[in-house]
Amino acid sequence: MKSKKLLLVSGILTALAGCSTQSQTAGVDAPQKDDVWFKQAQADIAKAKANMPIDKPAKNVILFVGDGMSVGTITAARIFEGQRRGLMGEEYRLNMETMPNMALSKTYNTDAQTPDSAGTASAMVTGVKTKQGVISVDDNVKRGFCNTVKGNEAKTAWEMAAEKGLSVGVVSTARITHATPATAYAHSADRNWENDATLPNIAKNQGCVDIAQQLISFNEGKGMDVVFGGGRREFLPVDVVDPEGKKGKRKDGQNLVEKWQTQHPDGQYVYDQKGFESIPADAKKVFGLFESSHMKYEADRRGDEPSLAEMTSKAIDLLSNNKDGYLLLVEAGRIDHAHHDGNAARALWDAVAYDEAVKAALDKTNPEDTLIIVTADHAHTLISNGYSERGNPILGLSKSNGKLSVDAYGKHYTTLSYGNGPGAVEKGGADRPNPTEEEVMNIDYRQQSLIKLDSETHSGEDVAIFARGPQAYLFQGAVEQNYIFHVMNEALGLTK
Repeated sequence: MKSKKLLLVSGILTALAGCSTQSQTAGVDAPQKDDVWFKQAQADIAKAKANMPIDKPAKNVILFVGDGMSVGTITAARIFEGQRRGLMGEEYRLNMETMPNMALSKTYNTDAQTPDSAGTASAMVTGVKTKQGVISVDDNVKRGFCNTVKGNEAKTAWEMAAEKGLSVGVVSTARITHATPATAYAHSADRNWENDATLPNIAKNQGCVDIAQQLISFNEGKGMDVVFGGGRREFLPVDVVDPEGKKGKRKDGQNLVEKWQTQHPDGQYVYDQKGFESIPADAKKVFGLFESSHMKYEADRRGDEPSLAEMTSKAIDLLSNNKDGYLLLVEAGRIDHAHHDGNAARALWDAVAYDEAVKAALDKTNPEDTLIIVTADHAHTLISNGYSERGNPILGLSKSNGKLSVDAYGKHYTTLSYGNGPGAVEKGGADRPNPTEEEVMNIDYRQQSLIKLDSETHSGEDVAIFARGPQAYLFQGAVEQNYIFHVMNEALGLTK
């Protein structure tokens, strides 16, 4: 009897499925089917159907982190680059936006609704969320208290990969000892302990070591295989002047650049574009420090130091010499800095430079063996507003129907503004400055903001994750930020 019921139900379901198929197949005529938008969407459907999950181990993983690259920053950068290419802008697609898999990342820290880079990057590289301001330690550590670190270190994917015999690298346009890149190789109760002079005496007495020193001693002194970024001053003593005329910050007398060279006599240390271009293709260890502090904004770079795309491309070439694979972190650190300064123009320039680095990685790697993850650590308060017409310059004054938009007091305003920051005015309303098109299109212009602060803040909203390659399909829905580590782990098999 039960068997007959099952057969009956099966027959009904089959019949219903057939009806559904026939109904879908028959369809109806859509008079808009020849519209360009309709055709584009149909082509995108076909492309999506052809995209099959790559469910196998990865040989290589590249994690891209756009520091402060909110979803709003991505939208503005898309329009900005589209307009630079002569398009209206809104229809352009960034390279990262062509990647087939995506999700949202929840960025809060264990003690903060609105996070910082140290806690968020630590989550991505260790697999556990933690507090603001600490580097690759768990939530038991109290910021600034060295004695809470021991036993609470969270091993990073980069440490695990090095132990497995993979090559490892870190690339950043910020100081290489800054919060995000530091999380790959260091463990610290405070992100600000970049050199020994920043360590309190009590922390030194309790055995804590500064972040720069930890980079040199990474993997029992074997070191990272590729390091490109800024932050030369963190590795040099105060009485040493670097080749570009800047003094070091260290007070312990240690020249960590020389120490690295002693540890790696066959390694290549470089500090400028010429040295970067001379790196041999078969170099085993490379250490590049291109600025005393952070590297230049992309808008200000004049060919005296490599771009993020160039550093990414070179890193991939060098790390690919290892037949067992590699793990690479690439950070666009200065998107965040421009946002903090309320300077949307430089933030967008750096976001586009970041996207060019993503393109370099997509072009150089095989999706069958390399997982590429493109994300951000946190968002910023950048917003787009004002009903600007299609194709309006994204950095310009808002216009609608060919006329400049005005507020209730007859004042002009830009499409982009910030929730807070240095661009606010003492008085609002009728006393708000009335900017001109020439003023707002200047590279140094600070967008107006609502709340007056010396430095614009992060925001607590989710950020995007784009992915391609083995296990990329695991990015689905809204995920906790530490989930990113676990996808990398699935791809590389780092943990037991």
